Amino acid sequence: MQKPKHLVQLRTALRALNYALSTEKCYVSWVRQFILFHKKCHPIEMGHIEVGEFLSYLAVTKQVSPATQNQALCSVIFLYKHVLEQPLTEEINLNRKISLNRAC
Repeated sequence: MQKPKHLVQLRTALRALNYALSTEKCYVSWVRQFILFHKKCHPIEMGHIEVGEFLSYLAVTKQVSPATQNQALCSVIFLYKHVLEQPLTEEINLNRKISLNRAC
């Protein structure tokens, strides 16, 4: 039997941990954007470098606020930690460094 798609697994994990529905929608949207930004590359094949590229794109090209950038980061960190079970362990390089221990 095939595993459910990552976004379905993400929703399931968020619900199991009693996250708010608004947070679920937000996290799913950010993870979808992350995957699409990397041309639908499987998240398991990506890591902290690709996360940094995505967050830099949001800051530089999309000009999102630091709070929005942090929200996107927390969404992707949740995916790696709770769905893929491969937590990101290295710092993510941007115009500024975000420590994974302090981000979310």
